[in-house]
Amino acid sequence: MSVYSREVQLATGFLCSSRGAMQLLQLHRKLLQRCNITEEEFCFIIQRCPRFLLVRGPAGGGGERVEDCAVVAKTSLRLCSRYCREECSGLGREQGGDCQQLHLCKFFIYGNCRFGKGRKSCKFSHDIRSDHNYRLLRECTLHELNEDQLFLLLLQNDPALLPEVCLHYNKGSGPHGGCTFQENCTKVHLCQHFVQGDCMFGLKCNRQHAIDQHGRHMLEERGLSGDVIQALPFIYRNIHHLAAAAASTEKIPDSLCKRADQSGDTNICLHFIRNSCKFQDECRCVHFHLPYKWEVFDGVTWTDLQNMEDIERDFCDPSKTQSCGDQPVNFLTMSQESQPVRRLSTVSSVTKPPHYILTTQWLWYYKGDHGNWMEYGQPDEKQRTTSVTSRTLEDLFLSDRTAEVKVVKGQRQYVISFKDMYQRNPKHNTKRRVRRRPRFVSVAEVQKLAAQ
Repeated sequence: MSVYSREVQLATGFLCSSRGAMQLLQLHRKLLQRCNITEEEFCFIIQRCPRFLLVRGPAGGGGERVEDCAVVAKTSLRLCSRYCREECSGLGREQGGDCQQLHLCKFFIYGNCRFGKGRKSCKFSHDIRSDHNYRLLRECTLHELNEDQLFLLLLQNDPALLPEVCLHYNKGSGPHGGCTFQENCTKVHLCQHFVQGDCMFGLKCNRQHAIDQHGRHMLEERGLSGDVIQALPFIYRNIHHLAAAAASTEKIPDSLCKRADQSGDTNICLHFIRNSCKFQDECRCVHFHLPYKWEVFDGVTWTDLQNMEDIERDFCDPSKTQSCGDQPVNFLTMSQESQPVRRLSTVSSVTKPPHYILTTQWLWYYKGDHGNWMEYGQPDEKQRTTSVTSRTLEDLFLSDRTAEVKVVKGQRQYVISFKDMYQRNPKHNTKRRVRRRPRFVSVAEVQKLAAQ
């Protein structure tokens, strides 16, 4: 998304200044005031950038209209819990450290650090632009947010920062529902349907739609400021949407950007490659002579890219982030200059029996200790192999693209996150990149296999 980094930063700032979410059309209008962005580009950004979550019916309508859609700001960045326990060195990479989380005072984020206001300075950082924090913010394109915007983004995305909404409060009768702790409950008492945006009773609801006096007292004891407490009902609604987000991202309705929505995944017909498709023009799959097809969107339609085999060869190399040539394709943002790019392919090999030819064999890689890319299941330089293979990961990925997978190599345990494509070491709080790339098949090899 580096091509649209300015638009992403502006949209993030607008969302974080509006309690973390905005109606889709309102966000589009706000962006138009600051930059020249087409509907197609706007749709491409909202659909493809992991910074944004599209939700339907924010006011409880749950409808299909564009007016019923909202956008919620997302981030994978978190506050370092080990730093808050004084267990993290606080060193950046340039100083020999490798922590990928923010080093900030939790109460500074809450807006109520008592040390930051007095003569005695706080032992935890209040500087979002320290070397360590600013590096992480730049990597996540969050460096242009001010403190209030960043803190709201963290509050609705980092589950360790806020107490949960009490489920027992929303069951049973009485002023505290079914909560046995009542006024001593350490969770927040809010109407669950209000949080979900579908409460039918409105102001007549017997459940709280705002933080009551007892809840305010509990939250103040935890260190939250009055401003944060006032915004909590809206923050909890965004938290609900983020937690309930489906594995497959919903598309923006056609009435807003019917042409940009054509960028959805489409499979290439396996039978057409072998000249044996009986459906011909009525086939729902794309008819193309290769198991991959690279296209660029010019604002009106998708057209084939030149030197398709060369682009595919570069893409299959996990160490490459862009193709060669005068007009390279950026594989991280899937764009060529300012235009969106997509790659169509045949179905994944794990979805078909072994005798099917020219399916796409996806390989999974992690970045090794020396910057090299290692395939999962293959031995490294010390002859150590991971407990999962490319095929295992591909199968799990197609089942749930938001899943986390445990993997063992030697004596160490890791967790692979499909959401942000990182492999984490939970013990040492380090992470390394993961990439999913296909096995390269040349035009000559396709012709040979198709003729069999």
